[in-house]
Amino acid sequence: MSLDEVIGRITPADHKAKRAARLRQERLTKPPGSLGRLEALSIQLAGIFATDRPMLRGKTIIVAAGDHGVVAQGVTGYPKEVTAQMVLNFLGGGAAINVMARKAGVDLIIVDAGVATPLPDHPELHVVAVGRGTDDITQGPAMTRDQAEACMYEGIRLALEAAENGADIIGTGDMGIGNTTASSAIVAALTRTPPGETTGRGTGRNDSELERKIAVVERAMEVNLPDPNDPLDVLSKVGGFEIGVLAGVVLGGALARRVVVLDGFISGAAGLIAHSLCPNVRDYLVAGHLSAETGHRIALSHMGLWPFLDLDMRLGEGTGAVLAMGLIDAAAATLSDMATFDEAGVSKREPDEEHGRAH
Repeated sequence: MSLDEVIGRITPADHKAKRAARLRQERLTKPPGSLGRLEALSIQLAGIFATDRPMLRGKTIIVAAGDHGVVAQGVTGYPKEVTAQMVLNFLGGGAAINVMARKAGVDLIIVDAGVATPLPDHPELHVVAVGRGTDDITQGPAMTRDQAEACMYEGIRLALEAAENGADIIGTGDMGIGNTTASSAIVAALTRTPPGETTGRGTGRNDSELERKIAVVERAMEVNLPDPNDPLDVLSKVGGFEIGVLAGVVLGGALARRVVVLDGFISGAAGLIAHSLCPNVRDYLVAGHLSAETGHRIALSHMGLWPFLDLDMRLGEGTGAVLAMGLIDAAAATLSDMATFDEAGVSKREPDEEHGRAH
């Protein structure tokens, strides 16, 4: 199946199911609107699963890791070897995402999407690497267009497999030293926003280091001239292998009609690529949280997404997505399991006789 065929098969959410869910919300034993954004989320879930009583099964986070040649420009305080070291930490169960996922009953899929340092064989490591780290985007394109497409195909495959294995909620997670720089460039290109507004401190840059990082992103844009009308061009020119895989995860999750939960800034950049390719994915996306990275808000706003949590987090790994999954479960359960006024024998609000309104 070609990328165009995948995009063509992603259809909007079921409007009839959303309408039925909205009517059911009005009959549940609570004041209308009293569950706030959970009600809108439950209606979105109804549209995704084509039923006004969605019952969610498994939850999975796909964590993709990749290295970035732009690290050579001093945009981060960590050496690139940390990417591989953290992948081993994921596999050993010792990272923040492992702890949170275990607590929440979320499965993890760990993906080598292009780690520069060779990793040992491991039964739980999915190796889909099409390269050993991207090239330096200040010197030329990060990757070829063929590599960009290959990354996305792998992400689509991983999401479809996760859905086939019982995941109704699929979250995105990342690891990659230097990937906030690539994400800043992606968001700048696709939203036509100056790099000074999309580039944040990443792993803790001070003021002078931030200025250098912004200059690096500006240089990458000048050298590569990524085409905002061609998301694959943007990915290939200034992106990352793990970002391409996560963009594919978004497309694959939408194709499988599953909830896709975006984590932070890197996931937001990946979601932006997928959304730019196929606006219909918007119906399947949930923004788990708002990253402390400045470009994340810009990416989410461009997609019309409103994050559920704002905890000043900027770790990545899928941690914000895991935390939001409990809210998604709660939204589905309240719509599906709560009694209606008729079922519970509870009196509805009386109409306002003077104005014809309930009070």
